[in-house]
Amino acid sequence: MSYCGYIVKIKNIKPHINADRLQVATVFGNDVIVGLDVKENDTMVYFPTDGRLNVEYCRENKLLREKDEQGNNIGGYMDESKCHVTTIKLRNERSDGLLMPIRSLEKFTDINTLKEGDIITTLNGILICEKYIPRGKNRSKVEGIPKEKKKKKTDTISYPFFEEHRDTSQLAYNTVQFKEGDLCIISLKLHGTSGRSSYTIKEKKKLLPYWLYKALKIIKINMPNKKTWDYVTGTRRVVLKNYNGGFYGNDNFRKEWHEFFVDKLHKGETVYYEIVGYINENTTIMPECNNKKTKDKEFIKQYGETTRFTYGCGVGQNDIYVYRMTKTDEDGRIVEYSTKYTQIRCEQMGVKFVPVFNKFIFTTVDDLMERANTYVDGTDPIGKNHIREGIIVRIEDREKFTAFKHKSFMFKLLEGIIKADDIIDMEEDEAS
Repeated sequence: MSYCGYIVKIKNIKPHINADRLQVATVFGNDVIVGLDVKENDTMVYFPTDGRLNVEYCRENKLLREKDEQGNNIGGYMDESKCHVTTIKLRNERSDGLLMPIRSLEKFTDINTLKEGDIITTLNGILICEKYIPRGKNRSKVEGIPKEKKKKKTDTISYPFFEEHRDTSQLAYNTVQFKEGDLCIISLKLHGTSGRSSYTIKEKKKLLPYWLYKALKIIKINMPNKKTWDYVTGTRRVVLKNYNGGFYGNDNFRKEWHEFFVDKLHKGETVYYEIVGYINENTTIMPECNNKKTKDKEFIKQYGETTRFTYGCGVGQNDIYVYRMTKTDEDGRIVEYSTKYTQIRCEQMGVKFVPVFNKFIFTTVDDLMERANTYVDGTDPIGKNHIREGIIVRIEDREKFTAFKHKSFMFKLLEGIIKADDIIDMEEDEAS
């Protein structure tokens, strides 16, 4: 999953509502708290929320948390072991990401070569920033599941046309991808774990003794692969061969939904979906958050002291929402189903499609972002007892799946609190 810093010119600054020595700048539609020394048209580097910065960069720019002999804080706010860029609220003002002066990079590069619009990750061979992924232990493991004994391999099985989940980039940084006249769909982004199921070609290759394999190669004979149609399932990146082990310790909750699609998918169809709710009676699929750490009284009053992303599922239950379908022929050519046809197939199969908020024709970036911001925040329309993660904006009628995510501010705030406890998110762990 990509992450980078952006060279920007500051164009919008307003006073902080509750702090005379602070201001708020707007970058890519995000409010970021800055000092009074920041002026209009200053060139700065913007690090979005959820990045990990280079330790030396943080030390050079006094971002690390340090104390003097009396225990007073004389440094910044970042933990040296994490250097995590987070979303915060400071005196009731939002701050989404980090703005630093362009001179903060002068130890790592000739800053005169940097200009507005440049994207940075590595400068002169030094990694400046990357996606932040906690490196703690897996959030949950189901105890008492016996490990399957390793079987002696007699052949290899592959699914050459079982396409992996495609990552979605951030909407605000990709508005140039939209062209006038594009048909666009705004749908709900759900906070669960990705699943994919397919009725696709399975290739089975017999493993031969080395001497026989070498002999066949010498006389230029290749053993043909046996091809059949079969059902297969997986996570974002991994093809599941069994349901024991894995990130959660047990993937039986995935098995149930994969079996749901058996005999429902047409030849060549792959369905991509989000599984939400619970793994088992004790554990939610996604980690819960202590809302007290937001220090937001109104938020706690509305959503309680704990956020659990249950999406209306009872304890121990889960559900799925489809967001994409494709059809792949025997030569590997992929046809991307439109939103409308995917909804039709979902209705035929008796499965839910992600809630759709808006359909529109793209005209301008301002109109796009105004529409996106209309739906990004608020209570989740499915769960109703927790906030929504955000939205997805999909461009229809493209040869390849083209969609961008737009997360809500409060979700990013909760996500930062969860990650501060070094809780691994499976979705990001697989994508790293």
